[in-house]
Amino acid sequence: MKLLVTGACGYKGTVLVPKLLARGYEVTAFDIMWFGNYLQPHPKLTVVRGDVRDIDAIPLDGVDAIIHLSSVANDPCSDLDPQLTWEISALATMQLADRAARLGIERMLYASSGSVYGVTDEPQVTEDLELRPLSEYNKTKMVGERVMLSYADRMSVQIVRPATVCGLSPRMRLDVAVNMLTMQALAKGRITVFGGAQTRPNIHIEDITEVYLFLLDHPEVTGVYNAGFENLSLLEIAERVANAVGAEIVVTESNDPRSYRVNSDKLLAAGFKPRKTVQDAINEITAKFRAGELKDEDRFYNLRWMQKEVIK
Repeated sequence: MKLLVTGACGYKGTVLVPKLLARGYEVTAFDIMWFGNYLQPHPKLTVVRGDVRDIDAIPLDGVDAIIHLSSVANDPCSDLDPQLTWEISALATMQLADRAARLGIERMLYASSGSVYGVTDEPQVTEDLELRPLSEYNKTKMVGERVMLSYADRMSVQIVRPATVCGLSPRMRLDVAVNMLTMQALAKGRITVFGGAQTRPNIHIEDITEVYLFLLDHPEVTGVYNAGFENLSLLEIAERVANAVGAEIVVTESNDPRSYRVNSDKLLAAGFKPRKTVQDAINEITAKFRAGELKDEDRFYNLRWMQKEVIK
């Protein structure tokens, strides 16, 4: 099978692509490489540096399935340039889906976000709830979903709404909750929690990449699927980090109202089984840091890096 992975050099893509290659797939990795390229050379890997907004630059000849990870990731980065965000995360998704359908590509997997639900007090956030996105990032993901579903009569459409991802990647991110709080504890001996009561669903990066492999194995599993298995408050995450690393916790006020929890029973019922936990991510990051193989660097924070290197 020949696969195209957009956003392949990102946090998730850099973990996913080696797994696809290990299975014997032929992979074209397409990425703008704002944050570099950490993919290792492989006989069945073709890396293409390009912008998803340039639809003609995306190599689709002979492609059997597309895994579309590309977007401007997280709320602060999306707010830097809303027009850029809409062009990359919504318009390019529509153009890619349309071109794929016209070429007869039979399958497309789309990375949405669990944050499309917005702020909700629902105890069980399931896939059929109304979406109330708050940020540009959330809104573009919702639009991207609707675009993808409009092609469901022409191709197999599989949409994943991931929880906040945690854990190690060659293209590391330290601006996601678990990773950020763990690095704070390791580098500073202190964890600053803004608010603390806000609930976040979480998923280990090994598991979210396994979700995409599971969907490739099961083309009959179509539609929208939540992917998050630990709903924890920010304070609960901080407490787990503090217990593992040894650090004090400082709680301050927050103007961030986002609080949501996801129910992933639909994905579990389809046959997927998660293998890793938030605690695994904390322990793995801690071990990497203490071995001197992970440092607190600007390039691991999307907003800092984009302000420094991309949007000046």
